[in-house]
Order: sequence, then structure tokens, then C-alpha cells
Amino acid sequence: MLNAEYLILYLVTINAVTFCMYGIDKWQAARGGWRISEAALLWAAVFGGSIGAWLGVVVFHHKTLHASFRYGVPLILLAQVALAAWIILGKL
Repeated sequence: MLNAEYLILYLVTINAVTFCMYGIDKWQAARGGWRISEAALLWAAVFGGSIGAWLGVVVFHHKTLHASFRYGVPLILLAQVALAAWIILGKL
């Protein structure tokens, strides 16, 4: 059970960090400041932050014109949900 708690802590943390990354990047874009690379934003989603990435796109209206974010982030999220369901249902 301890491993599940660490996994939950990791997922909450990576999603919060990813959401903040999208917010910071949007804020910097509006100011003309330094930016977080698109690759870093997408990799954060791949490494478990897909919910935070999707929320960042929706809440901040950020990267909505980029197909890799408009379609890629939801696909990453769906793949991660499918993987989680497969793992959970496989253990039943």
C-alpha cells in the first residue's frame, strides 16, 4: 500500500508542477519574457502530468492553436487513463 501512496503523491506533484509550467509560460508569453520550451511542456505531460497539462491548456487558453497541444495532450491523457485502467483491472 505504501507504493500506491508514493504514486499518488508523485501524480499530484507532477500535475501541479505541469499546470504551473503552463501558467508561467502563458504569463511569460504575454510579457515577452523567457519561455518554457514546447518540448518541456509536452514531456511533463508524458511523465504523468497530463491532467495538469490539459487543465493548463483549458484554464490559461495556452497553446490552443498548436495541434500537438490541442490533440496531443488529450491523447496522452487518454493513453495514461487506459494504461491505469488496464493495470488496475488486470489486478482484479
